[in-house]
Amino acid sequence: MTTTACSSPLAADSSTIPQGAAVTGMSVLQGAALTTGAVLGTGVISLPAMAAGIAGPASLVAWLALVLLSVPLAATFAALGSRFPDAGGVSTYARRAFGPRVAAMVGWCFYFAIPVGATPAAAFAGGYVADTFGGGRTTQVSTAGALMLLVGAMNAFGVRVSGRVQLGFAGVLAALLTVATLAALPHARFDNLTPFAPHGWMAVGSAAAVLVWAFAGWEAVTSLTSEYRRPRHDIPRATTIAVVVIGALYLGVAAASIAVLGPAAGSSNAPLADLLVIGLGEPARPATTLVAVLLTVGAMNAYFAGAAKLGAALGRDQALPTWFAQGSLRGEVPRRSLCVVVILSLAGLALITALGSDLEVSVLLTTGSFTLVYVIGTAAAVRLLPRRSWSWWGAVLSLASVLALLRMIGLHALWGLGVAGAALAYGFVAARRRRADSLASPSPIESATTAP
Repeated sequence: MTTTACSSPLAADSSTIPQGAAVTGMSVLQGAALTTGAVLGTGVISLPAMAAGIAGPASLVAWLALVLLSVPLAATFAALGSRFPDAGGVSTYARRAFGPRVAAMVGWCFYFAIPVGATPAAAFAGGYVADTFGGGRTTQVSTAGALMLLVGAMNAFGVRVSGRVQLGFAGVLAALLTVATLAALPHARFDNLTPFAPHGWMAVGSAAAVLVWAFAGWEAVTSLTSEYRRPRHDIPRATTIAVVVIGALYLGVAAASIAVLGPAAGSSNAPLADLLVIGLGEPARPATTLVAVLLTVGAMNAYFAGAAKLGAALGRDQALPTWFAQGSLRGEVPRRSLCVVVILSLAGLALITALGSDLEVSVLLTTGSFTLVYVIGTAAAVRLLPRRSWSWWGAVLSLASVLALLRMIGLHALWGLGVAGAALAYGFVAARRRRADSLASPSPIESATTAP
């Protein structure tokens, strides 16, 4: 693209289809599958036990509350995506609401958080594979690296291909979680629900603070909104399907864990595996490894796809070097940006492995960056959506919720703030360089005047 197109304020909102590109795009089901994969993540395997250990059966109240609170947040990003479909995602909304500097800051926060978060996500699945097949840390690390390369290869063929694969993964995953829940339910006991709040009702709030991480991901697919066939119609439908599926799966697994496992639910390392064993027998335990891998691939696929498109959009808008801009138009594959995401992810995995660092640090740093993205995204929604409409009130509620979350994140948000500061510094240096280049190059009129 030309420099003029890149610097235009309207460039960030373009969904132009390049000449010769296919008019087709993602279907509603493919979009719903990508969204479900981004949000569901690996929390469904470990978080039911953590929440039960904190609040007992009353943790179900926290699960239900967060499912309900995720509705306005999902609706907010769906409303923005359907109105402003663009590869820039949250960065585009920030540009419209607050200008290019804030857009660059939020874009960098999301883009460079993905490689940091990819390491613990992939290593989590690698740990399940190592527990099932042996090999210890070598198996865990090699599996994590293989998953990064697999997801990168899926996205190298375009979002429609990765969307079809994701749809298949989502179907298998939903079936496995449903089977685990239904097979274990005949073993449920009402006595396991009493006492309902053994640690007091205040513990429900503590459980909710942990479970917040299970509902992150609605921002991940905003950079794919321009890839829908009919964004204004398809995005709300895909989001609605995702909200219903995610809520049902989370509540089903959490309720079954408590009703079937009882007090043991709070101390179980793998409650989903325990449910499968109770319902189907010990040979079913390896199925948990398959669930862990599918959950991880689904989440990474959605995040890699969104980050790759966002990086291309940032290059188009000169918030990153213009080399990144390839693939920013609808129907194009942002392979350059995708390669950077994969390489940085592999480098992060190698660094964490070499240093022997705790994966929890990467998780908290990533969460801090994503929380800043949520704050700016919902603030932009409050400014852009029709005032006093249902979507606007949802944005107000979402903004209040994520500000409370940011307070809980605390110092771990400093990493995201540092990345945002780097974005401002890059923009300042790049602007000075462009001004210097323009002064060094005489205009056509000047050239004609000074010509012999």
